[in-house]
Amino acid sequence: MATNRNILTLDEFTIQEMRAFPRATGELAGLLRDVALAAKRINLEVNKAGLVDIFGDEGTINVQGEEVKKLDVIANDQFMGVLRHGISCAGIGSEELDDIVIFDDPVSNNAKYVCLFDPLDGSSNIDVNVSIGTIFSVYKRVSELGKPATEADFLQQGNKQVAAGYIIYGSSTMLVYATKRGVNGFTLDQSIGEYLLSHANIKCPEAGKMYSVNHGNFFTYEQPVKEYITACQKKTKDTGGPYTQRYIGSMVADVHRNLIKGGIFMYPTTTEKPKGKLRLLYECNPLAFIVEIAGGKATNGVIRILDVQPTALHQRTAMYIGSLKMMEELEGYMDADQKILS
Repeated sequence: MATNRNILTLDEFTIQEMRAFPRATGELAGLLRDVALAAKRINLEVNKAGLVDIFGDEGTINVQGEEVKKLDVIANDQFMGVLRHGISCAGIGSEELDDIVIFDDPVSNNAKYVCLFDPLDGSSNIDVNVSIGTIFSVYKRVSELGKPATEADFLQQGNKQVAAGYIIYGSSTMLVYATKRGVNGFTLDQSIGEYLLSHANIKCPEAGKMYSVNHGNFFTYEQPVKEYITACQKKTKDTGGPYTQRYIGSMVADVHRNLIKGGIFMYPTTTEKPKGKLRLLYECNPLAFIVEIAGGKATNGVIRILDVQPTALHQRTAMYIGSLKMMEELEGYMDADQKILS
């Protein structure tokens, strides 16, 4: 089937974006191409997972104390390998690794950017063929060019991101990425091996009728969160409802759906995890950046996610993210009950 040449490929789109900035070096565009290449390779592994022995646990425990899945290892190796062999990245941080990896060579030391990623979000769903994804973010270095990157390059507030995105491996494979110019989605055309612009200038609806939360932990949540969830369950046509609960257990898939259709995703603190469970650098910052650029909002229940100052590579946090009006409604419950939101 012939490809519609009115539809831009990812490369064509990034080149078109560069034309708006005559002084652009193309380094960020190159980094995005590297990310896209790694995602294509991961997509191939995901698609054949049922045919080879890459389901299940790899047999080790990661820095988070969780069992590592075989595809987690494959995805991490693909991203690290592609970025190491490129010319645009000075180092990486990964959810699967204890520490950052600095690409200490003459080319990489002159690269302007570092990249952080969760190579395979939702990996507990691998064995049951449910959508999973990759999350990434890009920061401009604060360390001196020409020298190796440092940990300070990675421990920046989320509002310092220059780009962030995710790839969702579902019924189709889709790459969504954001810069401060906007959010755009590209669907992988398997026949030509190219990402094609399918969702231009994505805007998160101001309101929706879906809420995503793990109801199994309901009684361990803070009281304001329980009250909000209860209110969601009681929504009627007269109060903007009814709401529908949707929780996939793969954050990329849940946030992607809410970004497109409107909704709210919540991963609150619990009595067992009072600091939250999600990773600030690898999951929350990039997704918050994307959703906020699209017109939504993201907080940790106290402050804006993007304003949190990281103090550790594997720092955890609570996360509330989604459509603006739904987030404001949630904040109303939390502010009225505990006076914790500004």
